[in-house]
Amino acid sequence: MSELGTIILTSGKPDLLAMLADRMPAMRVVMGVAPPPSRPEGRTWCFVDWLLPDLSGLEMCRRLRDSPATAHSHITMILDEDDTEARRRALRAGADDYLMAPLTADLLIDRLRQYRSGATAGTAPPRLTHGDLLLDLAAHQARWQGRQVPLRPNEFRLLAHFVEHPDQVFARSALIAVLGKDEEVLDERTVDVWVGRLRRALKARDVPDPLRTVRSLGYVLDSLGK
Repeated sequence: MSELGTIILTSGKPDLLAMLADRMPAMRVVMGVAPPPSRPEGRTWCFVDWLLPDLSGLEMCRRLRDSPATAHSHITMILDEDDTEARRRALRAGADDYLMAPLTADLLIDRLRQYRSGATAGTAPPRLTHGDLLLDLAAHQARWQGRQVPLRPNEFRLLAHFVEHPDQVFARSALIAVLGKDEEVLDERTVDVWVGRLRRALKARDVPDPLRTVRSLGYVLDSLGK
């Protein structure tokens, strides 16, 4: 992976750091339990341990979300136990997803590969539109009437999927598969958390909610004019 960016780790063993330096030389690795004072260069990926010496991983996750430097980074919580309630709490605190400890270089690199842009070198990824809403897939940016709408990675990918497939009802299990989390998410209601976040992010920028909840089935984005 040669993409320039920053990895923030709340803890890391020397062998992990050495492997990352060897296999991902373009990525800057930052260690610590405080958000950086300025926005890191390139895309930012945070890997937060569930337990930290002076605060909880949940609190660290909230601090990363509250900091302008890392508010829109991709946050992965490292869970000590495969517990459904812990997964829910991590998502509510602002995590985008989770991994089971211990964190290894292979796990970290695989996770980054999953969420990199799907663009093929030498081609221009498409832009999706839904009325005044524009999604730039290359930049992972959403704009409403020309103004940027900050979205987390999961929120952006969900919205892009709905815009690309209007008038189709997607079950929660299908949306889990869309995000590549079908082997991780045990509770399909986790999708409701993702959709709730997306709706709040849109509302914060005065964007009309484009999604419709279909009871007992899932969610759909209706074509304009319906």
